[in-house]
Order: sequence, then structure tokens, then C-alpha cells
Amino acid sequence: MSRSNAGSRLARMVPVLLFLAWTAVGAGLVFAVLGWITVGVIVGPVAAVALLLWPGSRNSRSAGLVSGAGVIALYIGYLNREGPGTVCHVTGTASSCVDEWSPWPWLAFGVLLVAGGVALRLWLRGAHT
Repeated sequence: MSRSNAGSRLARMVPVLLFLAWTAVGAGLVFAVLGWITVGVIVGPVAAVALLLWPGSRNSRSAGLVSGAGVIALYIGYLNREGPGTVCHVTGTASSCVDEWSPWPWLAFGVLLVAGGVALRLWLRGAHT
């Protein structure tokens, strides 16, 4: 592979990588809001600093913020995958029960946000070319 081929491949990947980075920032912000009293105290400032200090990529790629919120919704749906209702787990020495929500609203909302972020990215990219 020639050096120019590798450079052009990297140039094509940069917008995707920036979109994924913005997705991580969006997920971090939502995670910080939902867990504000525990881990949100750490994650929130990191995500906020990334949001504020990364002005050069505030363009169509920042639509990843929407997709990042969807990733968190999908994760909450995954955590509640055995719900709705009380779910108990029994081992040889212990048992525990927890109330879980229905995962379906979280799944629907997460898919909507992830797809919406990608669609917004594509729409904004088309508007700027």
C-alpha cells in the first residue's frame, strides 16, 4: 500500500472518528446527569471540558451528542433486559431480588436517538457541502 493510499484512508476516517468521539462526549454528559451524585461528579466535568475545549470540530460531527444520549438509553434497556417486574437470582449461597423496568421503551428511545444522531449528521454534512 502506498503512502498516499494510507493518508487518504485516514482522511476518510477522521470524520467518522470525530463523530464517535462526540458520541462518547454525549454519552458522558447523559451519564453524568443520571449519576450526578456518584460517578457523575467525575464524568460530568470531563465531558464538559471536552465539549468546551473542542471548538474546531463543532460542526456536523457534533450530532454525535444525540447518538451518545441514545447509547445510554440502550444501556439502561440492557440493564433491565429481564424486566418488567421483580427479578430474582439465586446461587448456592445467596439470593437477591431487584425490581426492573420494561426494557422496550428504553430500547425504542435509544434506537431513535442513535439513528436520529446519525441522520442529523448526514443531513448537516449534506447542508455544508
